[in-house]
Amino acid sequence: MTSAAELRSGKGHHDENFPVASWLIHERHRPAILAFYEFVRVADDIADHAELSAPEKIALLDRLEAGLLGRGEAEPVAARLRAVLAERGLSPRHAQDLLTAFRMDATKLRYRDWDDLIHYCSYSAMPVGRFVLDVHGENRSTWPANDALCAALQIINHVQDCGKDYASLDRVYIPQDALARHGTGVGALAEPRTSPELRSCLRELVERTAVLLRGAEHFSAQVNDLRLGLEIAVIYRVAQVLTQRLLRRDPLSERVHLSKAAFAAAGIGGAVEGLFRRAGRWMGAGRQSAQDA
Repeated sequence: MTSAAELRSGKGHHDENFPVASWLIHERHRPAILAFYEFVRVADDIADHAELSAPEKIALLDRLEAGLLGRGEAEPVAARLRAVLAERGLSPRHAQDLLTAFRMDATKLRYRDWDDLIHYCSYSAMPVGRFVLDVHGENRSTWPANDALCAALQIINHVQDCGKDYASLDRVYIPQDALARHGTGVGALAEPRTSPELRSCLRELVERTAVLLRGAEHFSAQVNDLRLGLEIAVIYRVAQVLTQRLLRRDPLSERVHLSKAAFAAAGIGGAVEGLFRRAGRWMGAGRQSAQDA
C-alpha cells in the first residue's frame, strides 16, 4: 500500500490562509503545533487526493490513526505526533476528531443544511484550535469562542474554494437547502462566474458566517497567554477581511485570498486591536482588585 508521505501535496504551513505557529507563538510551543499540523496536513492531502478511491482513503486514514495510537507500524508523522503528545501529557482526541472529518470528506459529498455543515466543522475545524489551547494550558472556558472562530474560518475556506472543490472532487459544502432556497443547484459551481442566484446564496452563507465570527470577538482577550492572544487577534482580523471580500467578490472568477501585503496589513491591524483588548482586560481586572481591597 502507498505510504501517506508519498501522497503529500507539497503544501506547507506557510501556504495556509491563516497563520500556523507564527513567530507570535512562543518557541517552546511551536514544535508541538507543527507536529500536529504535519499530521493533519498529510491526512487532509489523503482525503483530497483525486486519484484515490474512498476505500483507499479510509484505509490510509485508519493507518494514520493506528500509528497515532501506537498500534502497528507507524507513519513518521503519526509517530512524531504520538511522541509529542506523550511528552506533554496530551490526549490524541483532537487529532482523532480531525481524522473523523477526513473520513467524512472521503465519503460525503453534499451537506444538507447549516446544522449539517456546523456538525462537520465540529470535527474538521474546532479541534485544531482546541489543540492549540491545550498546548498552551488554557482553560476550556475558551472553547466556545474558539469553536466559533474555527468554524467561521472553515466556512470561509469552503466559500473561497467552492468552484475548485466541485470541479476536482465533486465535493460541495454549500448547504443544499440554501442552494434550493435561492433557486439554484450545484451545477452553478461549474460556471466561470457566479449566477445571480448563486451569488445570493453565497452572500447568505457569508453573512451567516459573519454572525458566527462575532462569537469570537473577545476570544483573543480571554486566553491567558499574551502571544497566543495576539495570534488569535491576527487570525480574527484576517477572517474579518476575507469575509468582507467574499461579500464583494465572486469566488468563481475573482481572487479572494489575501496578497502578502494585504495579509501583513490585516495582521498588524489585528495585533494592535488585540493589544487594546488585552489592555481593557487588564484595566478591568485592576479595577476589580481595587474594589475587592
